[in-house]
Amino acid sequence: MKTKVFVDGQEGTTGLQIFERLAARADIELIQIDPAKRKDSAARAACLNAADIVFLCLPDAAAKESTALVTNPRTCVIDASTAHRVAEGWTYGVPELGAAYRAAIRTSKRIANPGCHATAFALAVRPLIQRGLLPADHAVTCFSLTGYSGGGKKMIADYEQNPPAKLRSPRPYALALMHKHLPEMRVHTGLAFAPIFNPVVAAFYQGLAVTVPIPLHALPAAPTPQALHHALAETYAGEKFVNVLPFGDEGVLDGGFFDVQACNGTNRCDIAVFGHAEQAVVMARLDNLGKGASGAAIQCMNLHLGLDEGLGLSA
Repeated sequence: MKTKVFVDGQEGTTGLQIFERLAARADIELIQIDPAKRKDSAARAACLNAADIVFLCLPDAAAKESTALVTNPRTCVIDASTAHRVAEGWTYGVPELGAAYRAAIRTSKRIANPGCHATAFALAVRPLIQRGLLPADHAVTCFSLTGYSGGGKKMIADYEQNPPAKLRSPRPYALALMHKHLPEMRVHTGLAFAPIFNPVVAAFYQGLAVTVPIPLHALPAAPTPQALHHALAETYAGEKFVNVLPFGDEGVLDGGFFDVQACNGTNRCDIAVFGHAEQAVVMARLDNLGKGASGAAIQCMNLHLGLDEGLGLSA
């Protein structure tokens, strides 16, 4: 029997990618709504409750509205919006964060798909806090360089339809230090305080790399870069979609440069550690449309259905 799936908001970047990926799978039956009835609550409710899996690819308010329409106890909702990522009763959709996360995804009927920046940040930082290498109350800072596709249809159009010269340069944003990913970045790493986070959008379509500077000499445990690397490599040993790059190997760089787009087209997150005795940086890169969005959502669906979590996804 095929799994019935409804993508609420399939016209957006994430929704379209989920729809296209699942359309190629023989085990999935996609439920489609009449385009003329997309804003009809009764029509949407019928689709939502007929589905085994619902993907919400909507703004926060609309995602909450759709969730309220789901009355079928067998329907699993996977929400790609920001609305439920730290909400009570919702499971955070990054199975690599630990056995409890993976187990909860298998049983939960409410799964919050993570943010792209937050996924990379949490995968890079959480093991260091859990192992006592980075204190939970440390004043963590980070920045993220990302492609413009994460900004949605309007930003994509701005960059691709006769873009002004100013868009050729990287553009820092969210400078009020209130980025919507910050709550999940704190909660799902175990940090006592949200990091100071500076995202930067640049003139390439997709790809993302989060960089976390770590002043080793100022930390109580005084770890080495090698100790950070060992903690990360040991944590993710055996994980299909998290790849900790070799420490001190020039081969992980492209002529001395870190390729932000190297994970594009995959559901993989690469993590690298660079540094010396006093300072280190931990860098995590992923495809913001893959492991940072649609790929993560499908991975959660696979897990929830008891399938190979990598089904239909590329590492």
